Amino acid sequence: MAPLAKQFINVSKIATHWSSAGATWYGSPDGAGSDGGSCGYGNAVSMPPFSSMVTGIGPSLYKSGKECGACYLVKCTKHRSCSGKPVRVVITDFCPGGLCASDSAHFDLSGTAFGAMAIPGQADKLRDAGVLEIRYTRVACEYPGKKITFHVDMGSNTNYFAVLVEFEDGDGDLAGVYLKEASGRWRAMQQSWGAVWKLDAGAALHPPFSLRLVSQYSGQILVANNVIPQGWKPGVTYRSLVNYHY
Repeated sequence: MAPLAKQFINVSKIATHWSSAGATWYGSPDGAGSDGGSCGYGNAVSMPPFSSMVTGIGPSLYKSGKECGACYLVKCTKHRSCSGKPVRVVITDFCPGGLCASDSAHFDLSGTAFGAMAIPGQADKLRDAGVLEIRYTRVACEYPGKKITFHVDMGSNTNYFAVLVEFEDGDGDLAGVYLKEASGRWRAMQQSWGAVWKLDAGAALHPPFSLRLVSQYSGQILVANNVIPQGWKPGVTYRSLVNYHY
């Protein structure tokens, strides 16, 4: 099954249009917010390349999980501890209520990311502010030297396959994921939750599996041939040899 045709745009590496949003932080002051969050990244959020520079996001930008993995620049200027310099964050979690729901856009940043907007040495003072007005803009993700990885969900079995997709350069989020068995046609997977995509085949699937990714905004297609091998196991991460180029 081929992806549906749509109008695509390119997400730039360079910030071009800034908008206003509210910002709060959660978790420990120097932490990653939560252990993974609703996008399904698990403890990867605290390790490179995310390195705790992550954020939960309100409903207006989360879009039922379709924006998991998207990258933004955020900066603050209206507090005396703000540096005014932008820092890059990745959407890894959902913030469903309170200011996250009432603001037109809201970033619930990790303590690390919130503090990164501060003048050096004043991160704690900025976190003490609690709530800030910030500026934000969507930008391309960049993970130098990283290839896209596929973490097989623990619930996967012979007839059901689910996978977490990580480290997509460029858009960072996906419009579609397709699976092809050793011999067969491309089959559309469904977004299960967050950055996890699933195929409930209803019959035995025959590896190795190739996976085709369609980026959310630019519409670029990337194929990881035979990335899931014969003898694959739930809970294992398989690294591809490919990534988007921007």
